Amino acid sequence: MEQTIFNSRLSWLLVLILISFSKSVDAYKNYTVGDSLGWFDNLEKPHVNYDKWVANKKFSLGDFLIFNTDNNHSVTQTYNFTTYKNCDYNNALDNDTTQWVSADPSSTSIFPVSVAVPLLKVGPTYFFSSDYDGEQCENGQHFKINVTYGQGLPRALKDPSDDDSMAPTSPISGDEESAPDTIVPASFDHPRDVSTDDSPEPSNSISLSMFSKVLGIQLNWVFVMLALVFGIC
Repeated sequence: MEQTIFNSRLSWLLVLILISFSKSVDAYKNYTVGDSLGWFDNLEKPHVNYDKWVANKKFSLGDFLIFNTDNNHSVTQTYNFTTYKNCDYNNALDNDTTQWVSADPSSTSIFPVSVAVPLLKVGPTYFFSSDYDGEQCENGQHFKINVTYGQGLPRALKDPSDDDSMAPTSPISGDEESAPDTIVPASFDHPRDVSTDDSPEPSNSISLSMFSKVLGIQLNWVFVMLALVFGIC
């Protein structure tokens, strides 16, 4: 009877450990835009559907979007719905629109391009290809997402001069589609080990130091629980 009670308690302990680890390691994600199809317009790849790709995904501060494309396409991020709707960044403001990579029409050869874009602000965020007078954008190379607070920004992406950048914000009054300004931290650099997995499911990413810290916390908790279980038994 005592052995049965002990086995039951040990089983519940293992379940709690697994739940705790799954919540900690799943803090930040790298999403490969379009999965294996990459970042292109419908004229080049008729099967791309970024609205479908965005569906059922949860984007949070600290996540990265990985754009796999070529030098004939651009990656533009904006918080301005009008800029997004017009597929045109020429009149955009520096504090609400960023062109991460631009197309090179003069290039005589096509080569692959990959860019990692961090999610730094809570709220609506828009992406599109902005060159060639908006033609690629108008032919499906665009999408919008909503970024939640999640775990908050990791230390590496925080801007020390802007304490309010991590706080949830609301659209500007009178414009449901507007969004707050964004500032890319001056110390930010693209990650060197971001996942570009082509599988439909987003890959989990967590730094080694963060994992070690989490592991240490978890093991301390496990030792306490084991002591309680064996003490009761």
